[in-house]
Amino acid sequence: MEESVPVLDSIDNLYPEANISSQKERWQNLLDHFEEKYGRKPVFVVRSPGRVNLIGEHIDYSLYEVLPMAIAADVLIAVAPSLSEEHHDAVIPMLNINPSKHKPSQCIVPPLGDADIDATIHEWTNYFKAGFNGAIGLLRKEPPGFSPCSMHILVDGNVPAGGGLSSSAAFVCASALATLRANGRDLIKKRELVELAIVSERAVGVNSGGMDQSASVFAVKGDALSVSFSPQLFAEAVPFPKIDPPITFMIAQSFVTSDKHVTAPRCYNLRVVECTLAAEMMAKDLGVALKDDSGPLGRSLRGLQHALFAGGETQKILPFTLGDPQTPSKQQLEFMLSTVSELLEYERGYTREEIAANLSISVPKLEEKYMTKFPVDAALFMLGKRARHVFSEALRVMAFKQLLEDPGSAQNPDLLFRLGALMNETQVSCRDIYECSCPEIDQLCVIAREAGAYGSRLTGAGWGGCTVHLVPKDEVNNIRNAWTEKYYRIREPEISDEKLREAIIVSEPGHGSAM
Repeated sequence: MEESVPVLDSIDNLYPEANISSQKERWQNLLDHFEEKYGRKPVFVVRSPGRVNLIGEHIDYSLYEVLPMAIAADVLIAVAPSLSEEHHDAVIPMLNINPSKHKPSQCIVPPLGDADIDATIHEWTNYFKAGFNGAIGLLRKEPPGFSPCSMHILVDGNVPAGGGLSSSAAFVCASALATLRANGRDLIKKRELVELAIVSERAVGVNSGGMDQSASVFAVKGDALSVSFSPQLFAEAVPFPKIDPPITFMIAQSFVTSDKHVTAPRCYNLRVVECTLAAEMMAKDLGVALKDDSGPLGRSLRGLQHALFAGGETQKILPFTLGDPQTPSKQQLEFMLSTVSELLEYERGYTREEIAANLSISVPKLEEKYMTKFPVDAALFMLGKRARHVFSEALRVMAFKQLLEDPGSAQNPDLLFRLGALMNETQVSCRDIYECSCPEIDQLCVIAREAGAYGSRLTGAGWGGCTVHLVPKDEVNNIRNAWTEKYYRIREPEISDEKLREAIIVSEPGHGSAM
C-alpha cells in the first residue's frame, strides 16, 4: 500500500510473455511518433492498465470490498516536460496516436489556475485534464509558489472505451502520474496516486467509487486484488490457488457501448444517488445518525452498517448486541440484508416528494444535496432494490475471497464450481435487482455457460460493455467458437477476424501502473 509506483527500464515484466513482442513494437511506434510530431524525444513514458472486476459490482461507491484484477490493455503517455517561465502559463499540446478519432488539442494553464474542463462535452482530453488538475492540486500543497511546467504529451490507449474495462480510470491515473513526474516528483506513492485519481475522475461528471483506480495502480501481476474502502483505502494481493489446469478467465465484449460519462444521469450516477438515499432513509428508520464518509456523496450503506454496529440508540431489537464491533462481518451483512425488506419498498420505488418527506427536508433541498453535483434523470428511485443488491453482493465478495484464501482450496474439487456459482448469482442480481445489464450481456453469459463456463457475469458499469467468465482452460476454444457463431456472426455477419480477436480476451492478472 505504501510503496511507490515502480520506475522500470524494460517492459518485459509488464505484459504476458506472448504479448511482449507486439508491445515492444507498440512502444517503439509511440516513441517514433512523438519525435516526429514534436521534434524531440520523450523523457519518459507512463502507463496505467484497465481492469476487469471479478466480483463486487457497483458496491465500491457504497464503500464495500471488491475483487478486481488488472489486464494487459493499458494507456501509455509519452512525456517531455519543459520549464515554463516564472509566472507564465503552462502550455500543454495534447496529441493522440489515433488523431482521426481523437483530435489534437492544447491546454493553457495559468500559474495558479487549473485546466478548464467542461463535463457536459465528452472529449478525450477531459481525462488528461482531470488527472492533471488532481496532480497539480497535490503539488500546490507542498512548496509555496508552485506553478506547473509546460509539457508535450502523446497518448496511446488500447483499453476499449465504453467496454466496462475502465479506460477512463486508466487514462486519469496515467495523466496524474505523468503530471507528477513531469513536475519533479520522482517517487510517487501508489496510495497518493489512487486517492487523487478517484477525486479527479469525478471532475468529468461521474461519481467514481475507487475500485477502478485502485486496480489500475495497486495491481500485482498474477494475482487478484482485494480493495476495501472503510475505514480507509486498503489494497492487498490475493493469490489464486495453484491448480492444474490453472484458473482461467475470459473477457468478451458485447460491442454495446455504454459510456458512463454520457449515460450517467440515468444509469451510473443515478445508482450512486439511490444507494446514498437508501442509506439515509434506513438510518432514519433505524434511529442511527450517519457520519460523513468517503462515499461520493458523503454518506454510504457501509457507513450505515458502521453506525449501526458502533452503538447508539435504535428503535429496533437486534438479534445480537448492538454496538458490538466484534459481531462477525458476515452476520452484520446478513442483518443489513434482512432489514432492507422491512424498511424499504422493493418494487414500487419512491418519488422525490416521498424521500424528502421521510428525511424531513424539502424537495429543493433534497435535489441540492444529492442531485446537483452529479445530476440525475429519474422520476422514481428504487432504493429497496439497490440496497438489496449491495448487501448481497458484499456477502458474495466475502465468500469468493474466503474460497481463494482457504489453505485447502487447491485440493477442493468444487472450488471452480463454487466460485462460478457466486459469479452467476452476481449476474442475476445485476440483471434483476440492480438493473444494470442488457440483453446482449445476458446472451453472452448464457452462451458461455452452455459451452462450459463455470461462471459468467457483466463486469464494469454495465448497460453494455464487457463480460467476464471463469472457464475450464480446456474449454477456451469451445467457448470462443460458441460466441463467434451464436453472437458475433449473428450480430455482425461480416465481422472481421481482427475485430473477433479484439472481442475475446483470455485474461491473466496484469501489472499495475509504472513509469
